Amino acid sequence: MSALATPATVMDNAFGDRFSNSVGEAAVMIPGQRKSLRSVPAFGSGDAGLDDALRLGRGMRLRLRAAVLTLLADPSIAGLKDAPKLAAVVLYAKSRAPKGEKNDNQTSIWGSELGRWMGMKESTVHHRVLPVLRSSGALRTRVVTDAKGHPTGLDCLVMPLWNARKGGGAAHPLALSQTELAVLLRLIEALFGHGWTPEDREPTPPGLLAGRTGKGAATDRLGLLLMVLNTRASGWLQLCGGSVKAKEGRGAATLARLLRCSPSGARKVLARLTEAGVVARQRKETATRMRGRGRVMLLPVARAYGRTPAPVEAVQGSRAVFSQRPDGAVGDHAPADVAGALEASGIQGAEAARETADRERPDGAELHTDHAPVVAPVVPPQLSLGFSGAGRGAEGRRPERVCVREDQTVDGEDAVAVTGSPVAEDGPLRGEKPKKSPVDERVGQRASGAGSGGQPRAAGWEKAQQQRRVGLPADLRLRVALGPVSWLWKRLSGWQQDQVEAATKAELAQLAGLGVAPEGAPRLLADRLTNRLEETGGEAMVTRPYGWLVRRGLPQRRACSHRKCDDGIRLDTGEDCENCANVLHLRRARRARIAAEVEAQLPGLDDRERRRVLEERLREASALEAEDLMWRRQQAREEQDRRAAARAGAAALAEAERQAAAAVLRVLPCEECGQEQAARLCEVCGYRRQTEALTAEAGLVEAAWSADLDDSKAVAAVLDHVRETLQVAARRAVDDFLESAEPGELDADPLGTASVLAFGALQAVQSLAPEYRRRALEMLGLTEEAEAEARRAFRAEQGRHWFRHNPVGADAIAAATKAADAARERTAQFLLAARVERLREQAVVRPEAVAVWWTGRLPVLAARPLDGAAAGAVIA
Repeated sequence: MSALATPATVMDNAFGDRFSNSVGEAAVMIPGQRKSLRSVPAFGSGDAGLDDALRLGRGMRLRLRAAVLTLLADPSIAGLKDAPKLAAVVLYAKSRAPKGEKNDNQTSIWGSELGRWMGMKESTVHHRVLPVLRSSGALRTRVVTDAKGHPTGLDCLVMPLWNARKGGGAAHPLALSQTELAVLLRLIEALFGHGWTPEDREPTPPGLLAGRTGKGAATDRLGLLLMVLNTRASGWLQLCGGSVKAKEGRGAATLARLLRCSPSGARKVLARLTEAGVVARQRKETATRMRGRGRVMLLPVARAYGRTPAPVEAVQGSRAVFSQRPDGAVGDHAPADVAGALEASGIQGAEAARETADRERPDGAELHTDHAPVVAPVVPPQLSLGFSGAGRGAEGRRPERVCVREDQTVDGEDAVAVTGSPVAEDGPLRGEKPKKSPVDERVGQRASGAGSGGQPRAAGWEKAQQQRRVGLPADLRLRVALGPVSWLWKRLSGWQQDQVEAATKAELAQLAGLGVAPEGAPRLLADRLTNRLEETGGEAMVTRPYGWLVRRGLPQRRACSHRKCDDGIRLDTGEDCENCANVLHLRRARRARIAAEVEAQLPGLDDRERRRVLEERLREASALEAEDLMWRRQQAREEQDRRAAARAGAAALAEAERQAAAAVLRVLPCEECGQEQAARLCEVCGYRRQTEALTAEAGLVEAAWSADLDDSKAVAAVLDHVRETLQVAARRAVDDFLESAEPGELDADPLGTASVLAFGALQAVQSLAPEYRRRALEMLGLTEEAEAEARRAFRAEQGRHWFRHNPVGADAIAAATKAADAARERTAQFLLAARVERLREQAVVRPEAVAVWWTGRLPVLAARPLDGAAAGAVIA
């Protein structure tokens, strides 16, 4: 290889033919010989291909393990999360070995294809994986385009491999040959490859963890690969030495060292792999038939080598249990018949607690001393404040003597009162059968007045514990949004759960206000929580669930000033925020401009001094920008205050003008009857106008469905009929009032009487007008237009995607019928409004359209009585 070759030159080289994924003949190294390989059958389809990929020779397995561990230990990759680490391993396996002196180690891949290898979405790869690898210096990429400028791929160069081939040569652990890289890629395909079916080749089946996607998928896949590379031909994982926590187990400790994570996190990974059926846990048999050392078996590796896995145990939680008893143990190690009595009294053995974790015991550990085969009544220990005698149920008193109460009768009713344990006071004599444990009777009394240990609780403690919910809220939108943090939800108190639920509802409402579809807001919030958990390192790294949820997990984090920006992603479109890109572009442009000014003004500076001057000027520019921002905000606040003052002044002026106009209006006479100071319309005339308008509206509503709109005579006949009907009802109401009035009462206040009669007529018309509208809507809902709209709404609702599995079910029919009724009602309302508007345009009935001569109006006006002012003017 030429000494002048650089990663940039390699990235610019033409992309040659890639090594095929379907290797006709893979190679396995013989121990002690680097270049001596033995053949393995070709990778086919089905279980045979999987077994061939997992059947590695010892030399090849050690070689691949050294390469992968060296890659993960590289300074540019060691501190990253599991997703970037897995991406580096996949890209390393897909890299090409150098040909001759040409150090061409790059590979070409799509972002979506890399996401399928890792079990995550393409957007996560472009936002959470590739940028991290590029920023740490572990990867260099270049977009490959065609002649038209369209992207056709992404050339990737793994820098640790480049540096290894450049500095260490073929002796470096990362400098694998093309055959060894093909074997590694074939192993990865068998473990978690997504599978594909090429046209001219045999299909590649999906790997063991191909269906494991989403949160934690990269960790599970990387952990399985490291465990396979550390597993012998027997299928048992090589466990680490030294002391480990009994709660986690040696298998979890081994996986934690491989993944460089905590033992509790490795235990969760081991549990998921066990649930997936690729890992099993078994304990070594001992002569005492107690549980021995725990072992972890990789089931696919064992099957590949023809091993028959023995019955295994699933990896469970970390709760403490009692040690398993041998069959011949007695006393507190009693067999199954005594275990039933122990379980009934509250003490559970290993069989009753198989759902909890198992503590490992060394092979050389001795058993407990055998006790007498006589089984004494056992009661569950009651925790207390730690004083002597509390465990016996007493209240700090000394235990009784052996001979106490020996002189009592069998039934114990005439017992002598002595000071001793409550258990001894109420318990039976020797040889008698116990009636009921007095401690059981006191359990409820203790629990009602105190917490665990007998200590009194605060007043609100019971309420908070009663309100605590183990499961997520019943609201489906909240269950979807809080799904990624269900484990954190269980750790919250009742009050904290209420606060988190309220904060979640507020975030969903905020997302809906930002233009996000209501049905997509919960899923978007769930993705936000998933990304925040990945940043934190998983749920196990969250020490304070409530604070993390309300301050870090749920709130929106805007990377710029745009209200729809969340960590550089637009909430409404899901794409990169353009405003963030503009801000970044402006900052880079400012840095480039200042760097050019420094270069022009101070050309003789060295790199260190130039960097110092550049940083100093950048700080000055940032300070000036912050000062300018504060000034502009102050100007904006002053402008806002000035506009608010102007609006308040305009509102006050308008109110004053309105009051002046109202004062002038109040002194004007009535336009209908001439009554003074009636504000252009007195009360009686106002009621009459409302009655006339309501009568005309009812006539139009009735004519809209019962008459032909093109036939003016038919429309006029309907209007006259409605008017006569309502006038009859109004006259009936007036007659009823006149009959109920006292003699002489109406003559005392003529204006009040006229007002009451007009209001009574208006109420009579108002009570009948809604019936006309209801009947019109009912009849218009039976028209062809309404029925057609109802049928369309019925089919549309029945074709919803959530009803496609059973479109004729009860739920689908009920929802479709409801939608059809609503569509029919809307259509009837539209037809009624349109027909009434058409009748108004035709001016069928308008009071001002009928011309009345003065000869007809003067007699009516002359018959009206004159008020005081008008009568005085006539007399004068």
